[in-house]
Formats: sequence, C-alpha cells, structure tokens
Amino acid sequence: MPSTISATDRPLEKLSADAVVVGVGRGPDGPLPTPGAEAVDRLLGGRLLPALADLGARGAEDEVTRVPTLGQGPFPVVAVVGLGAPETGGGYSAEAVRRAAGAASRALSGRASVVTLLAAVGGTPDDLRLHAVGEGSLLGAYEFTAYKSDLTADRPTPPREFTVVVPDAGQAKAPLARSRAVADAVSLVRDLVNTPPNDLYPAELAERGATVGKRAGLAVEVLDEAGLAAGGYGGILAVGCGSARKPRLLRLTYSGKKARKKIALVGKGITFDSGGLSIKPALKMEDMKSDMAGAAAVIATVCLVAELELPVEVTATVPIAENLPSGTAYRPADVITFRNGKKAEITNTDAEGRVVLADALARAAEDSPDYLLETATLTGAQMVALGARTAGVMGSDDLRDAVVAASRRSGEAMWPMPMPPELRRGLDSPVADFVNANADRMGGMLVGAHFLAEFVPAGLPWAHIDIAGPSYNTGAPWGYTPKGGTGVPVRTLLATIEDLIAAG
Repeated sequence: MPSTISATDRPLEKLSADAVVVGVGRGPDGPLPTPGAEAVDRLLGGRLLPALADLGARGAEDEVTRVPTLGQGPFPVVAVVGLGAPETGGGYSAEAVRRAAGAASRALSGRASVVTLLAAVGGTPDDLRLHAVGEGSLLGAYEFTAYKSDLTADRPTPPREFTVVVPDAGQAKAPLARSRAVADAVSLVRDLVNTPPNDLYPAELAERGATVGKRAGLAVEVLDEAGLAAGGYGGILAVGCGSARKPRLLRLTYSGKKARKKIALVGKGITFDSGGLSIKPALKMEDMKSDMAGAAAVIATVCLVAELELPVEVTATVPIAENLPSGTAYRPADVITFRNGKKAEITNTDAEGRVVLADALARAAEDSPDYLLETATLTGAQMVALGARTAGVMGSDDLRDAVVAASRRSGEAMWPMPMPPELRRGLDSPVADFVNANADRMGGMLVGAHFLAEFVPAGLPWAHIDIAGPSYNTGAPWGYTPKGGTGVPVRTLLATIEDLIAAG
C-alpha cells in the first residue's frame, strides 16, 4: 500500500506520531541546526542539540541519527537527518532536502506515522521545498515486495503516513499533490524495472503499458509481430527474432486541452538483454532485466503528463523486444532495413538498443513533433565516462542543454556530451549505409548517439539521454534511491516538457 502525505499547521506539541524528522547541516564545528531542529530542541527542553554532539552527529548527507525523547515529547523518536554543507549564503538546495527526506524514510522502517519539519529548512516553506520533502519522503518509502513470500504482519515496513508541518496547510496542498503524482510515476517505473524477465516479456510490458495508458485516458496502439512486419519495422523484428516471445511496439498518446506543442517521447524496451549471439559475460547478466528502463520511463511520463493535465500533446513510442541467442537470432554481418528505408550492417548483436530505437525514432518523427526526447540504457560506455549516477545527454545543442538544466532542478544528475563529427566515421560500412557498432569502441556513448541521429530528420530538435548506470542501482541505497530500479529520468522528462510548454 503506498504511503500518504499531508500537511498540518497545528503546533508541534499538539501532534502525535511514531517519529519526527528534522534536518541539520554539516558545519566546521559540528551540526548546524535548522528552524525545525531548533523547534524540537525547545520542545524537548534544550536536550536535542547536546545529544547530537554526544552521539557524534556531523550533519553529513545521508546521515540519520535517531534520538529517543524518553517521554519528553509527543513522539518517541527524533530522526535527525544530515543535509550536508550549506550552499553559499547559508541555505540548502531542494535536492539536499529531497535526499534528506528519503534517507529519513529509509531509516524509519517500522515507524508507521512520521511528522517532518524538513520543509522549514529554508525558513518559510516554499513550493519547491514542499515538493522536495514530499518526493523524498514518498520515494524513500518505496519497497518492491511482489516476490517476497515471508510478508508477515509484524514485518518492519516503511512509514505509511507522512505529515509535513507548515505555517499554512492549505498552501501546501498543491505541491504535495504534485509530489504524490510524481512519486507514483517513478514507483511505476521502479516496479516495472524490478519485475523479473520471465514475467515481464515483450507482450506483457506492452500490455501493462497499455493498461496504465487506458487508465490515464490515453489513446493506445500496440503492434504485434505481424503489424511490425507490415509496418516495415525491420530493426525491432531483427532484435526480437531470437526469442520465442515476440516483439511489440507500443504507442501512447495524450492530447491536452489548448496544446501548443507536440512532443515525442521514445524509450528503449529490451525486456532482457543477453547480448544475442554476441553474448554478454555471465557476471552480472541478471542486471539486464533493467534494459527496458527507458521504455518504463516514457510510459510513466506520458501518464504523468495526463494526470497533471498539461497543455501539450505527447506521444510515447516504445519498441519492445527480448534479445536472446537461438537458431533464429539475428547475426553479425546481417543487413537490416529500417522503417525509414535506411540499412545497417550488424557488427555486434549486443548493440541492439539502437537497432530497435532506430525504428521507433523513425516512426515518432512521422508525427512531425516539435521536439523529440529519447531515453535508453544504451551503452556501458556511459558508465565508463560518467559513472553510475550521472546520465549523458546528447543531441541538438539547445534541447540537450534544456534537458540538463531541467535535470539539475529535478535532482537527476546529467551531463551534456558532444557529438564530435569525426566519430561518425566509425560507423561507416562497406556494404550498407552504416554499421550498428564501431569496432574500436572509442567514444562508445557518443557513437551510439551518432547512430540514433541517422533516424532524426534534419531540423527536428532532439535529445538522447543515456541512463545505463543511473536507471538501476546495483549498490547500497542512498537518499531516496533504493537498490534496483530508480525511476530515472521521469522527473527530468516532466520538467523538460513543462519548460518547453512555458517557452511557448
């Protein structure tokens, strides 16, 4: 059951909960209190801040110090969460607040109801920080238990009720409702990414996407293998022909009232990637269930845009396939003809994401959108270049930079990457228009973008977001990010779409 979030303007001493959350910063001489921490300290008779010093709290990011109140307050525990060092001017970013709220949620497993004063970090709470507190609290409370067989009534579970203390509860209603909608969309992506591939094969992902799309009031189209063949989707069919579970193409369209912009979303949907005949090493191959994270993200984003009733037209085009080796699998040296008539010589069947995306990009462009946003777990080279938490963004300079700017506000780390023209020569083929993978693998993330660019019409602003690392956390949880599916880049896609609408 998802957690709930609400606001109250009642005095702290008149509230009751299983825990209260406050934030402290990291200073040169120890924790730096915030208005929320000072309020709780006063309520506890000046005992909180000395206790933090005795416990060695530093106020570092992701640090959570639990202090028992011993009956001195209307809550048994105070969770003091670190915000890190303050920014120039003494404040804390919305992302610092978001991460702190998420860390507190994770640390308070077993506490059903939580009162949080994190919105007071910047003094009087504004919409930005209210939204950050809501997102962080709800996303930090996420858990995936669909395949757990030992769920008992006394099992510690994440908090199920969050109450944000603010001066005006009515003013907090809208930002908290938005945080609820965003958290639901991100959780949908996490659920899909975490689902094992024996249960989330191409037809099933298409069906689940169609179901949530219909629930959101979207127009839905699903092509099976016969429809793909009739439509000339040679790339999707080639990648999917090695599996007994055949490929699909899903399209979801939202037509908002007074729409002034038409935006295309495209997301890679490889439900499992063995590498095909160019098979991957066995080590960590199980993580390749996450190779459909881009597809999940664009499905969730178009549904979120519909829920928020934004004045825009958005169509998500989602190519879905399973990349397996078999007697019917596509081969290195095959030449594939895509929907737009271009042909690629296959040099590596493990570079399959760009092969299915080629067809999807060509189809999305046929709708004559004003902008095209595409996201994919495309290359291991993204992680080599930028690590596991920072996505690379390529494409048209202006739209690329707009995506990166939106990501900074959203808290999803991204970095603008170039597309050096000399790298395009690595895709030259002696027998076809181009190969699907360069032999030397230098600049692999950038070369992948060059391949995708072949399917974007000249003059169409487009951005490619490589989320190979950020979409799936193989390490320990941190902030509001759990182990497994993260939900990246739903929040950035939403923020970018809203920016494009505002630009007129």
